[in-house]
Amino acid sequence: MPRKAPKKPAAKRPKNAAHGASRGSASQRGPAPAGRKKIPPSGSGEIRLIPIIVGDEIRSGDHIANKLLAALQKDRHQIQPRDILVIKHKIVSKAEGQAIDLATITPSAESVTWAKQYDLDPRVIELALRESRSVIRRKNGVLITETRHGFLCANSGIDVSNVDGGRHALLLPEDPDRSAQQIHRRLKKQTGIAVPVIITDSFGRPWREGLTEFAIGIAGMKPLRDDRGRTDPHGYKLKASVEAIADELACAAGLVCGKLNRAPACIVRGFQYDPGEGRILELLRPASADLFR
Repeated sequence: MPRKAPKKPAAKRPKNAAHGASRGSASQRGPAPAGRKKIPPSGSGEIRLIPIIVGDEIRSGDHIANKLLAALQKDRHQIQPRDILVIKHKIVSKAEGQAIDLATITPSAESVTWAKQYDLDPRVIELALRESRSVIRRKNGVLITETRHGFLCANSGIDVSNVDGGRHALLLPEDPDRSAQQIHRRLKKQTGIAVPVIITDSFGRPWREGLTEFAIGIAGMKPLRDDRGRTDPHGYKLKASVEAIADELACAAGLVCGKLNRAPACIVRGFQYDPGEGRILELLRPASADLFR
């Protein structure tokens, strides 16, 4: 059953919260790995994206791993060693009961005033504020917040599309890494294959129009590829090349997963990743190194 909105106020932003370093960050943690000489040739070559079509609606309490395996079997596909599973967060949030009945939300006067000015739903604005750690920008009808996970996005990642026509809003998973780890473990138990899992959401970006996919949870692989210390084919030693592999895979999957084609997940096949525990924290730039906050 959809749960009611949380009553607790938004948490305050912790001072100097370190969310990990991303590509080009001035605060890369630790020196470049020693002993590297040349960049190895790309091991990925051809990559295949296999959309997973889920015909029935995901409901609270469903096991995502079971649903996806059944959908793959129906289309005569199966998980293979070295595959990566990329999942849109909505089905994870639905399965975890993260749907909020908007009828239970009483917006503040501030939310009502802001929403009325830009023809928005004040209940969604109120919910976004409750789910935020801090408000980054509020201008021209756009509310950019930092979620308690550390994500910077519109309306704390709250969504009303593909839910039930606007009666409920969907929150992000409480702990996307934990969600990914649970699916990862269940898939290994069911198939015997330790398939990495990436959970994604669609965010906007500074300076660019349109939405794109971002990784918000990960299990079974490293989210970054660190090429610092290697030399390129011209002999130049790389100093700031830390690549956001998890985000790139999320974007690739976004080409076949969408709101309109009932493909909330896909298999990425042929990409050479580094196995590991992995945490999404590694992709989040600390506020102390962020030049735009």
